[in-house]
Formats: sequence, C-alpha cells, structure tokens
Amino acid sequence: MGYNKYYSYDVQDGSADFPATFARVMRNVYAWMACGLAMTALVALIVVKNVNIMTALLTSRSLIWILCIAEIGLVLWLTARIDRMSARTAGIMFAAYALLNGVTMSFIFLVYTMESIATTFFITAGTFAVMSFIGYIIKKDLSGMGRFLIMLLVGLIIASVVNIFLKSSGLALWLNYLGVLIFVGLTAYDTQKIKLMVSNACMEGNEEQTAKLALMGSLSLYLDFINLFIMLLRILGSRR
Repeated sequence: MGYNKYYSYDVQDGSADFPATFARVMRNVYAWMACGLAMTALVALIVVKNVNIMTALLTSRSLIWILCIAEIGLVLWLTARIDRMSARTAGIMFAAYALLNGVTMSFIFLVYTMESIATTFFITAGTFAVMSFIGYIIKKDLSGMGRFLIMLLVGLIIASVVNIFLKSSGLALWLNYLGVLIFVGLTAYDTQKIKLMVSNACMEGNEEQTAKLALMGSLSLYLDFINLFIMLLRILGSRR
C-alpha cells in the first residue's frame, strides 16, 4: 500500500502547526469513514425498496458474483495505485466502493428484521468507538498483534470458503465469533497504524500524500466497521 515508508515510532514535532494539522487530518479520516457508511446504508435502503433491482439481484447469481468481484477488484486497484492517482480520484474511487457495497449489503434487509439491524449497528458503533479510541491513545506497539490478526483473518476466509460446501451451522457460528474478535482487534491496530502514518506524512508537509493516506486509512476503518457489523449481525440478528 506504500505505507511502510511512513510507519515509524520516532515522530518528532518539527512544526508549531503540527498538532492542529494532525488533528484536522485525523478528523478527515473519521469523516470519510462516516460518509462511506452513510452512502452504503442509503444505497442499501434504496435498492431493497426497488422491486426491479431486487428481482434482478435475486434471480441472477452471475450478477451477484460480478458485483462481489467488482468490489474486491476496486479495493485492490485503489490500494495498488493510490500513489499514482490524485487525492480527488482516490476519493471518487472510495465513494464508488461504498456505493457498490451498498448494493450487496441490501440483502441484509431481506434476511434480518429492521429492529435487529438497528440494534446491531449501535452495538457495532459503540464497540468500534471504544477500540478505535484505545488504538489512538495506546503507547504499546500493536504491530505484532496486527500481523497475528491478519494471519487469523486469512484462516477465517479459507475456513469460510470451505464451509460453503460443508454447510455446517456450528462451524459458521464459531467463525462469526472469531471474526468479531479479529475485527475488534484490527480496529485498534489499524487506528494506531493510521495515526502514525498520518503523523509522519504531516511532518513531511506533503499535503497530497497526507490526504491520500487519510483516505486509505478511512477505507481500512470502514472495512473493519462493515465486517464487524456483519459478524455481529449473524450472531445477534433476528431473522425474518
């Protein structure tokens, strides 16, 4: 992602304006994430209320696969090419991903009750806020924990694919619990990583690079929130 060159624990304040600049950029990180979540929720609600769109999605498995592949491809493309695009273009791509994710997320309104979706959202928001705050203020280096969680995430993905064929409800439940633990931990880890990368970029005075790092950081937190929400919904949600 081009993050490593900014990832350092030896941040020195070389500018009188650094604290204000850093605080502003971090606010932008959370603002971008919140906007992404709002766009996803709005599109999901619009799609689920449109009979024609929902009929097309429910009757065409190939369309679902195309949307899922497009989502994965968009994230990988944005991550790989962020250094070679403008901050404005990166922002547009982030918005496009959030909107596209809203289409695929629309199915939760068909599966779960609105009350359980709302309850789970607030639980997710509270959990996310606490863990992100911990990641922001903690002094301990969380990079070791982050690498371990990423390895667990890879195992979770593989196990989830295998369970598509096994169709084991027991295994699915345990994978959801594991997913909650993984994304709770990743929220703290990603927040610390973003804080350090953004602080270093602010120190270098490169506003364009700082804006792009803030945007990629917001994408990481957006993905943590969405995945944590889905895992909790599978555990706590009441099905229709």
